This record gives sequence, C-alpha cells and structure tokens, in this order.
Amino acid sequence: MVIKMLLCCFASLLLLLSKAAESRTLHADSCSFNVHTHELRKYYSDVRSHAISGDTEIGVRILDKSLMKDVQEGQTCCFLRLLLRFYVERVFSHFSPSEPHQLRCSSALANAFVSIRRDMHKCHCHCAEGTQRQIDSMHTEFDKLQIQDAAQKAVGELNTVLDWLEGLGHKNPELIA
Repeated sequence: MVIKMLLCCFASLLLLLSKAAESRTLHADSCSFNVHTHELRKYYSDVRSHAISGDTEIGVRILDKSLMKDVQEGQTCCFLRLLLRFYVERVFSHFSPSEPHQLRCSSALANAFVSIRRDMHKCHCHCAEGTQRQIDSMHTEFDKLQIQDAAQKAVGELNTVLDWLEGLGHKNPELIA
C-alpha cells in the first residue's frame, strides 16, 4: 500500500515537472510570462489546413511579417497585448471551422490567447502612437474583407504570430529594459 502511494506521488510529481518544462518564458520589454508554445503549434497545425484551404483572398495580407519586425524598441509588450486583443475579439470570435476537432482546437487557441492576455494584465505596457498605427493597419486589412473571410485569413496567418512569440522566448532577459 505504501509503495503504491509512493509510486502515485512520484508519477504526479513527474507529470507536474513535465508540464512546467513544457512552458516557455517569453519576454516583452519588462514583462515576462509563460506560454506553452508547443501546444499553440499543435492546435494551430490542426486548424491551419482548414484556414488556408478556405482563403480565397490571396492578394490580401492582414498580418505581414514586416509589421512584426518593425515593432519599435520598448513596444513589444504593447504590440503583443493589442495583437492578442485583435485575435481574441475579432478573429477567433468569427472563425468557424466545420469539423468538431478543428473547432475544439480553435477554441483551445483562443483560450490560450485569453490566458496570455490575463497574464499580461500584471504588466505595465505603454503604447506609442506608432504601435497603435501598426495595429490599426491590421484592422484596416481585416475590414477590407467579409468578416468570416477575414477571420479565416487571420487564422491562416497565425504562423507568423507563433514564430514571433517563439522569438520572444529566445531574447536574453538581461538585455530587456
């Protein structure tokens, strides 16, 4: 009986440690928070084909990679907070995959973004006018399309967001102001 309890406790400890190891600390200016980037990638891979296959607006880009490369020094926190808000409030709320599995994965992505937003509320992100203009340009491109088409395109472009998020995990915290 005691051995069985010890094995159960050991298994629980291993599970807890493996879950902690799966998360990655991301740095956005002076703000740090944990994100399970591997889970985001997994969920995204399950909805990506649906999002891309239904995208008929090939000439339109909502989230250009250059937009994320041009985030000004000290504006990463603000940009990320506004980007997450855009995806939670405008994209995921209008993205509707047809298969139940893809719907669950889409919901999991949305919930993960909500969770990151909640963790970021402890941060004091100051937004410059240029950062707001960058986000406004995304909204402008999004608004050029029908809402369902725009949401589908934005989900198809999530790879850009995930690449950028993973890049935040590689920044050296000592170099962050």
